[in-house]
Amino acid sequence: MPYGWQFPDEEVCILSEKVHRINCFGMINRQSKCYWSTTGQNINAQFILEYFEKFSFEIHKETFIILDNASVHRAKLMRERMPFWQKRGLFIFFLPPYSPHFNIAETIWRKLKKECLDPEDYFDKDSLFYTTNRCLANLGTNLLINYSKFNIN
Repeated sequence: MPYGWQFPDEEVCILSEKVHRINCFGMINRQSKCYWSTTGQNINAQFILEYFEKFSFEIHKETFIILDNASVHRAKLMRERMPFWQKRGLFIFFLPPYSPHFNIAETIWRKLKKECLDPEDYFDKDSLFYTTNRCLANLGTNLLINYSKFNIN
């Protein structure tokens, strides 16, 4: 919870328990069009590679993706595949180290966790997956995010 209150003499206890976990890999452009994949498993270099492999066949024009410096993004497996993706028009670049503020996807994850998901969405795995995917599907239509006061086309 981002905030709370209690009476002066009241003891507050929050029991911890294992909760359902969801991992998302997502890409978003400045028009709030989102491409994502959710999983209950860990996201590793193989997961990212398979995602980009599929994505590289779906693009119709040169596409540039900017990734942060996560180890799965810079894995040998990924580096070896990049020349093939470039032939298909998919180019991958990396943000400078220690610059998550340049990554607009971080805004999505922050808003998703704090504004879109309710505590009851975590009660079961199906609810968490459904709500997360619904929120990501609404990006650009019902859920708009203004990244800056400047409109970049």
